[in-house]
Amino acid sequence: MQYQTSTHITGFALIPKFNMLALTAAIEPLRVANYLAGEILYDWYFVSGSGGTIKASNGMSIETDSVTGDKRKWNSIIVCGSWNVENYEDGQLFSWLRLQDNYGVTLGGMCMGAYVLAKAKLLSGYDATVHWSWIPGFKEQYPNVALKEQLFVIDRNRVTSAGGTAGIDMMLHLIEKHHGVQLAQEVAEQILHDPIREAESSQRKVRLGNRKSLHPTIRECIILMENNLEEVLPIPYIAKVMGVSQRKLERLFRQYLGTSAIGFYRILRLQFSRALLTQTSMSIREISLASGFPSFSHFAKSFTEEFGNNPSQYREAWPVSESVPRWPGMSSSLIKFRNVAKAFNNPPQE
Repeated sequence: MQYQTSTHITGFALIPKFNMLALTAAIEPLRVANYLAGEILYDWYFVSGSGGTIKASNGMSIETDSVTGDKRKWNSIIVCGSWNVENYEDGQLFSWLRLQDNYGVTLGGMCMGAYVLAKAKLLSGYDATVHWSWIPGFKEQYPNVALKEQLFVIDRNRVTSAGGTAGIDMMLHLIEKHHGVQLAQEVAEQILHDPIREAESSQRKVRLGNRKSLHPTIRECIILMENNLEEVLPIPYIAKVMGVSQRKLERLFRQYLGTSAIGFYRILRLQFSRALLTQTSMSIREISLASGFPSFSHFAKSFTEEFGNNPSQYREAWPVSESVPRWPGMSSSLIKFRNVAKAFNNPPQE
């Protein structure tokens, strides 16, 4: 097979506490493509605003070149950001990214790297993605970006991935675009990644257990509730939309989720508020309204009952200054009805 002879040069712009897995997942397909082709199809460098050592969230460090005075002719620049990137500010890096955009360079983000592109005003009007856990906050902060909950998005000269292993699939698709499906498939075989996932693949195959094991009506209810967190739909209305009686709807929720329909809806809204507290600078009253709680006192009381701290305490406890990231509270601990996992693994017989 004849490959393009020009080398595709990629710059990985590292943001402090970047995700090492996401970075490695993006680089290894390129390395293996060079290995299989017997020539340098891809080359890559690590850069940052001021250069120097940048530490990943796992404690490992990478030396970077400063973008100041950079004269390299890049084909693509991918921002690698993760925990706390929503608060990141670096005017020097932002200006450099805008300059590269003027040169026609393809710009991208991995994990939460899209935040940097959005802050640099380089993502408005584009489709993009970030890691699923940061989608609520991103949508609130950057409504002009068409955010999609999928593995990766390639929209014109913007490429974004959800992080983790999604970078493998994104890079394999780019290798196919540059050098053909055969090389992409051979790279996938070398790294034992088969099948190659499509861009539209969901980030989360499992959410509250395996949704495929749920009753179809419950699945549709969850989607409807998730799409209406601010303007809360009455349960009788939801039952009508689902084409079942309210009594049957409540029975299905009790059987499959171990709680009432309104109780489950409340959990979804509180989870959403929790994300907004840690990912945005919205006021707590604004978050209360965005989460479907017109009464601030009711929101504060419900939040405190669920998480053990009131909204203000929870926000202040978010460890922005800690060197090792942590998420205060596993998602599974948010649901008080402990028989959920059991219900999903052993769904009742109809």
